[in-house]
Amino acid sequence: MRVGYPSVERRTTLAAAALGRTPGTPGPDPGKGAPLTAVMGEILDVSPHLITIETPDGQEERLVIAPWATAWRGTDVAPADLPVGGRVLMRALREGRVVERLWGDTTRVTGTITDVSGRTDLAVELDCGTHRGRRTILIPYRATGRLRVRYPKLEPGYLFDGIGIVDEGVERITLPATSQPAYPARSVPSPPPAYSAQQSRISGTVVWFDGTQRGAAYPMLERADAGCPDSAVSCAGLPYLSIGSLLHVRNVCADRSARVPIVACGCLAGRFCDRCVECDTSPRGRLAELSAPTFVELGGDLTKGCFNAQIGLG
Repeated sequence: MRVGYPSVERRTTLAAAALGRTPGTPGPDPGKGAPLTAVMGEILDVSPHLITIETPDGQEERLVIAPWATAWRGTDVAPADLPVGGRVLMRALREGRVVERLWGDTTRVTGTITDVSGRTDLAVELDCGTHRGRRTILIPYRATGRLRVRYPKLEPGYLFDGIGIVDEGVERITLPATSQPAYPARSVPSPPPAYSAQQSRISGTVVWFDGTQRGAAYPMLERADAGCPDSAVSCAGLPYLSIGSLLHVRNVCADRSARVPIVACGCLAGRFCDRCVECDTSPRGRLAELSAPTFVELGGDLTKGCFNAQIGLG
């Protein structure tokens, strides 16, 4: 969001007024299952049964680790093996007090390849869009085989989307988040027939991005409004919306839904015409990127990278 713009909350009210709608309230809809809470912070202490963290606002929190809880940090690990001092995002039950899933130092990098170097470990430079800048990732040699199967064209101009961990300041990518689109980043296929006001829900894929602010990055924003010259590109036939608009996002696989504010430009999401096969095969096209906490609270798994979704105006 550019300096000088009203807050997202204010823009939510303005967007609703422009559309002739009653302003909605961000947050989860009542669901069939127990509410999920995303809790994040720096690990101060961890044992097989308890974890203590410092939250981003400086508060110390102590949570119970459920006996069935699992953790991931580049590979599956025991929760007690997550390192002290590392970042952790957790999915918790019972008003956020009982942890059932933990992700340590997990990152996702999505962008257009600008350079590749190295023979064993590969260093890949990516243009991640106007607001996320340029990032350099390392693909360790042991992961190159898996990545090459899904990304045969590690060449400048092609898209990349991978999941891994931040280790000593280096983003080490070990999992492909999707299969590589066959087309260059600047050759996105045309969308299907334009969005119609009669269409209350659009089906497709929702993914996540590195971000702590609860909300969504959305592809089809006015470029001047978003301060993002690469926006307004999508193969999913999405309607134009604005920063602050509310999306109603439903995770079809988990049958959970929430009203999520648009907080950022999702210019990279619109260039992927892939499918999610988490519980079925979704239609082609990424509808939105959710910040990691929002994705987790809707039942998403960071290492799987996506869920089949339906979106509509919130």
